[in-house]
Amino acid sequence: MTEQATHSVSSGDRAGVDDGSRGHPVDSLDLERARRCLRELSTSLQRVIRGKAESIEVLITALLANGSVLMDDVPGVGKTTLAKGLARLLDVRFNRIQFTPDLLPSDILGSSIYNPKDGTFSFREGPVFCNILLADEINRASPRTQSALLEAMSESQATIEGVRHDLPLPFLVLATQNPVDFHGTYPLPEAQLDRFLVYVNLGYPDAETEVEILFDQAIAHPIDTLQPVLNRDQILLLQQHVRTVHVTPEVARYLVEIIRATRTDSRLKLGVSPRGSLMLFRAAQATAFLAGRAYVTPDDVQRMARYVLPHRIVISSRSRYGAVSRADIIQDLLRTIPVPV
Repeated sequence: MTEQATHSVSSGDRAGVDDGSRGHPVDSLDLERARRCLRELSTSLQRVIRGKAESIEVLITALLANGSVLMDDVPGVGKTTLAKGLARLLDVRFNRIQFTPDLLPSDILGSSIYNPKDGTFSFREGPVFCNILLADEINRASPRTQSALLEAMSESQATIEGVRHDLPLPFLVLATQNPVDFHGTYPLPEAQLDRFLVYVNLGYPDAETEVEILFDQAIAHPIDTLQPVLNRDQILLLQQHVRTVHVTPEVARYLVEIIRATRTDSRLKLGVSPRGSLMLFRAAQATAFLAGRAYVTPDDVQRMARYVLPHRIVISSRSRYGAVSRADIIQDLLRTIPVPV
């Protein structure tokens, strides 16, 4: 049920990661070089997944903001391919878990193994101990198993049998799921959804793009040619600089007004939590950084609100029967709240 990738292990194995994975990036790293690698990352992903430039940009934004990504769509549109492509382009530890109904929390986190020779127990790490975890078809596992990732996603740590274990940094989950009305799926709990920074829906490609896909994969898949362009230290450096992007009090208040509007809207049973505010704040900083700016604009907040907020709200029964979507409600709120100049 678990698959460990061998193409993207950083210098050394777990022992090497432990030594410095939770420290600060090396100061001597060239930020401008890291930015160039970031552009190369985007270009390479667009060769693998055609016609999805915006989804790729959101994925890279989540990487810069150190946030997890939930990709929801019908099978076969490239969700897993996109996640694997990103992992191949990053020189970090990557593990994949294929979620199934019989998957247990210990299959994700790890467990203690008894040694009959000396009567001792030794801890065996689960696939969660990596930098990028691909949780494929996450909503095919039971809610109990899905919840095993809650602590890891929010705190980059895992408590197993009463012992806390730090995860290597950076750590993010790239999860894919099929629509909840498909056979054999379980809806993700609200607490789990709230841990994902962004929610992405890929959609079908247009006709011209689909023709290009046919010829791209006629002999081999483009993903097989990918080589790492960013290493762990560069990723940590970029994430560190994202946090220095300036946000004015006016833009911060605008962001909070959007969040508070979700809590008072009569069409909603549940609005966005303070965690959602923090995640939108960080996503807006990452968007500005990716655009080459040192400051956040209201446009950055509006753009990322479409990906950060809809999966955090719960629509009332009346609104749901009235065919109002969560994305529609967020768009309505963005239109009504005054934008600071």
